[in-house]
Amino acid sequence: MGTVRIKNIVIAALTAWLIPLGVAKAELPEVHGFLEAAYGYKLEDDGTKHEDFNLSEQRGQLKTQYYFDGDNYLADKGGVISFKGDFLVDQHNDDETEVELRELNLAFTPHDMVDLKAGLQVLTWGTGDYLFINDLFPKDYISFFTGRDDEYLKKPSYALKASLYPALANVDLVAIPYFTPNTIPEGDRLSFFDSFQQGIAGTESERTLVEPTKDINHAEYAARVYKNVGGNEFAFYYFRGFDKNPRSYLDEANRELYYQKLNVYGASIRGAIAGGIGNIEVGYYESPEDTDGTDRMIENSSFKAMTGYEVDLGSDLKVGFQYLYERKLDYDNYKEALLPNDYYWDEHRHLLTNRITKLLNNQTVRVSLFTFYSPSDNDGYFRPSVSYDITDQWKVTTGANLPWGEDYITEFGGMEKNKNIYARVRYTF
Repeated sequence: MGTVRIKNIVIAALTAWLIPLGVAKAELPEVHGFLEAAYGYKLEDDGTKHEDFNLSEQRGQLKTQYYFDGDNYLADKGGVISFKGDFLVDQHNDDETEVELRELNLAFTPHDMVDLKAGLQVLTWGTGDYLFINDLFPKDYISFFTGRDDEYLKKPSYALKASLYPALANVDLVAIPYFTPNTIPEGDRLSFFDSFQQGIAGTESERTLVEPTKDINHAEYAARVYKNVGGNEFAFYYFRGFDKNPRSYLDEANRELYYQKLNVYGASIRGAIAGGIGNIEVGYYESPEDTDGTDRMIENSSFKAMTGYEVDLGSDLKVGFQYLYERKLDYDNYKEALLPNDYYWDEHRHLLTNRITKLLNNQTVRVSLFTFYSPSDNDGYFRPSVSYDITDQWKVTTGANLPWGEDYITEFGGMEKNKNIYARVRYTF
């Protein structure tokens, strides 16, 4: 099916949807997008489905926005309807074709002090670079570790978001009716550490991930209050929902993990310092199902803190650093509850990151290296990449994912066998 035909189908479908709402009698919106081929070659045998590749796909994306004025019953101030969708052909899944809806929402301004957005949308906040303390919205770590574009790290959620602008401070309120988990390795495309098998698992893994049922009692809620004071942005966060990773055990005998309830309270500050941009962010993770840490089956409460600094050194060279500290709370109770053969995690974790970015050849070439290193876990992860804008439409990107570690139970040690090199070619229209 040609690109022009797909664009026409999208425009016709969008227009048919808009007309009953009383907002679609204007000229048709423009449609943009890209076509991309992406391949990631594995550097080790990890026991997963395919021996050579963990990324092999062709993707086409279309996106459009329809703006309307206030002459209708939806909003006195007007608004916008946004659509973004991908058509995917995935050789890794036996040439399976798939349509991925990434954005379909209505945003409007019913009042001067209120913006509303309802529908499928990507939600994000916080101050970290690849580190997320108060951003509890879903992520796709398979995309991250195989070499897809960074756009695909953030997963969309069906949500209602209200942004309020009173004089005291700005407020974002988010309600998410249906739980969406992180996309994590499950042995098909990427191997992982499986505690049930006591080692690295591929397709032989038999664990089951049990999600919360889709009912109103399992809706998730998030809030952010933020204000700029003297050039610094202060923010306070609240989240009530579920951990996006399955860290707790529902039934050990049946190899079932589940996503436990989670409440998070946090704060951050970000602003100019010493010629660059600095940030500090903290979060208290409350485990309401195990408040004192005595249940070995449920993840303990924890505390996380992060600080970062980024500076432009001139000549199109930028450097950034981050330090993340994590502490498992009620650690004595946690250790006492463990059985003799249980795996256990340390009370403290330290993680350092470094990003170096250099632009060359009139800013058409971008060279980047992002490094994770944990001195407490003795593991790390290198993400080098080079991209070249051949023309305004054509872009080629190549890079590598190189996790490593001494122990398979750590975050990057468990991903050690997923090393790959990848390449993407994209045509934008």
